[in-house]
Amino acid sequence: MQHKLIGDRFPVLECTLSDGEAMVCEGGAMLWMTDNLEMDTKGGGVGGVFKKLISGEAPFQNVYTAKGDAKIAFGAGIPGTILSFELDGSRSLIVKKGVFLASQESVTLDIAVQKKITNGLFGGNGFVMQSVSGSGWVFLVAEGDIHEVDLAEGEVIVVDTDHLVGYESTVTFDLVEVAGLKNKLAGGEGLFNTKLVGPGKVWMQTMSLRAMLTGWLPVKA
Repeated sequence: MQHKLIGDRFPVLECTLSDGEAMVCEGGAMLWMTDNLEMDTKGGGVGGVFKKLISGEAPFQNVYTAKGDAKIAFGAGIPGTILSFELDGSRSLIVKKGVFLASQESVTLDIAVQKKITNGLFGGNGFVMQSVSGSGWVFLVAEGDIHEVDLAEGEVIVVDTDHLVGYESTVTFDLVEVAGLKNKLAGGEGLFNTKLVGPGKVWMQTMSLRAMLTGWLPVKA
């Protein structure tokens, strides 16, 4: 499978498939395709549908299989960035709900449950995030631009929860409380931020549509 990105602020992912290759995507993500792709909607059984529902994803996904050489394009639907990862089975990613766009069929999506109650209650993503593993290409969507940080062993970064896209499974996820009552009530950062401890890579987005829609835009002099 080969792929390329088209556009800038509203990017499109175009994939070129050989005969028999397949791509998995969320419903509505497909923008255009050649007429030799066969579509099949799958939910993975009752257990698979339940996992998707609690992870914030659509209960069903579409699988497009090439019958000969074919092309298919997927759209992010938001002003942002499409991230591409080629997994080789040696690492997995933990990502927030709603960022999955598409992947090869050999990539596995599962739930990743936050073990600490406080992380689930106040982490902004709930108790459940998504685990992405296996081998092959996977594509995620970030809001705005993307910033990648490669944390060394024991290195820490504190991230506003709305701006976290995902991290490698070697990274430790925790919460850090915003200090001071005045800061909690008037600082605009909420009660907690996300604390990530290396080693491993972390991906952050430069904007948050949720914050924009709820009116929590910071005003700076």
